[in-house]
Amino acid sequence: MNNKLLYPFERNRYFAGKMLTSADFGAEQSYMNDKRRFVNSLLFGSGIVCGCNVYSLDDLSLFVESGCAIDSQGREIVIDTSIVRKLSAISGFDQITGNNLTLCLKYAEENVHPVYSVRNHKSDSEYEYNRIKEGYELFLMDTELVNSGAQLDTEFMTEGVIYRNDDYKLSVKMPACVCKGKFVKILAVAEKISDSNAAFNYTGALQMPSFTDADGNHEMKIDFSGVNLTNGKSVTKEYWVYVQNVDSLDTVLVCKSSMESAEGTAFSLKILISDITPAALVDREIGKVSLELYGLGDVADYIPLADITLVRTDSAYIIDNIDERARKKYIESPAFDARRRDYLGFFHENNLPGTKASVAVQSTGAPMPKFSENEQGMKIATGVLEIPLGKKAKVGDVFYSGEIMHGLGAGTVYVEIGKEFIEDEPVNGANVKSTVYGNSDLFKENLGKSPQTETAVKVLNDKGSFVAAAKILSDVDCMMLTFRWVAVKFTGSASKAAPAENGEWIEAETPTVVLDCRENYYFGVKFHNMEKSSISYEVTEENGGKITSDGIYTAPAKEGVYEIKITCTDMPSVNTYAYAVVKKK
Repeated sequence: MNNKLLYPFERNRYFAGKMLTSADFGAEQSYMNDKRRFVNSLLFGSGIVCGCNVYSLDDLSLFVESGCAIDSQGREIVIDTSIVRKLSAISGFDQITGNNLTLCLKYAEENVHPVYSVRNHKSDSEYEYNRIKEGYELFLMDTELVNSGAQLDTEFMTEGVIYRNDDYKLSVKMPACVCKGKFVKILAVAEKISDSNAAFNYTGALQMPSFTDADGNHEMKIDFSGVNLTNGKSVTKEYWVYVQNVDSLDTVLVCKSSMESAEGTAFSLKILISDITPAALVDREIGKVSLELYGLGDVADYIPLADITLVRTDSAYIIDNIDERARKKYIESPAFDARRRDYLGFFHENNLPGTKASVAVQSTGAPMPKFSENEQGMKIATGVLEIPLGKKAKVGDVFYSGEIMHGLGAGTVYVEIGKEFIEDEPVNGANVKSTVYGNSDLFKENLGKSPQTETAVKVLNDKGSFVAAAKILSDVDCMMLTFRWVAVKFTGSASKAAPAENGEWIEAETPTVVLDCRENYYFGVKFHNMEKSSISYEVTEENGGKITSDGIYTAPAKEGVYEIKITCTDMPSVNTYAYAVVKKK
């Protein structure tokens, strides 16, 4: 275990007449070095700051680019110039036992500039080294011996086993504390624990009293079919669930399995519920790790740069492959944040809900559905879609997106799409992203050469998805159109009819309509398990428009989403709601 203890800090105290010795000057240097390295290790961690790329120059040699790194003790390692090394000439090559090895970088010091020493009592030499040169060392080691870095144990995650037999173990992992009104990810991990050739199949349901999936269900299916792994390997499936705004401080997850488990006990996982934000929760968990725990971490004092695979003969070797991706760890430098944001602007997140699985030690993530629920009982989802145009697009052609899952489940959903642009903003001297809903031609002077389009959306209510279409109205000089989509679904008590005890209920013929400002619309009503009766209408919010006693609604001059309550006059307990999405056309 490496000694990373750099504190307590002690610096010189100067006073008139103080005799300074070499020990005092050494203490001065140690104080400054330890203070800087202490800050480096806590704020930045260890890894590569820039450069240090490794390439195969030929079958026998490596090319290592210049760069900078920080090791686990906070020491800066600088490769000031790019270097070429024959693999067999690098330290540690003779100790390699297999064909898989790792190139590592390590901090090193060298005494340089010998000078005459007037009073040397430590040795018979008349000379001492005048400087210490900080440098680096490259060395090789067997890949299986590389220290991957011990993770500090915290109480952030909790885990429970829901099924185990002689060959496989299935467990559920998630944060021990979750945040109200936010999404949280649950991991289901199937791990092989034997050397047999057995396959794994499992079907069960995770019951979640305080959580819901994208369809609003409190029960989530966990299914593994035809999994066949080797010992120590695992398959991970990810599920995103929504934490409801409940009053309780904790909840319990229970698994309803279709199989008997060798565990012999029922699965139950206790989860705490908090009203703080996820960022605050994570900051609290990370920040409470004490300095003693940091000091106990068994972290290597070297930095792996690349894994190398060799092809050996009896008397020679050939470099077969160099892989940096699985080995390199970069430090996020604040100096590169602007460039990082610029590069990330070429990508977008896929907002489709669902699960994915990967056969590996680590998991492959399922994208989180981007939707939230507001106080008016509306679920709102958003995302980005792209419509490819091809090379021969011309004016008048219509192009379609693929089917897009909005994540709000089946039912009536309103979807609007707006064109996304990257435009120059002279005030900030940078590019900014803008979204225009409606007729983008009104902003054509600001939005560059993107073609004018006419758009429409087809919502597949029973499937919980939609398809977008774009008609080209001007000359085309691009291969792809990018749109931002927003979907709205009215949920909870405000979205459903309130039936009477004997099953009588009503619903609006069109629960959601899109209107222009000051436009009129008639809200018809369907009667279920009852005869037609008189109906009364009410706009539930002030300045939300007007509606007559016979159901003719007049939209207000202000854009927005407005709620209309529809009630049976003779039976006030039987009611429903409709919504008007008002926007300027």
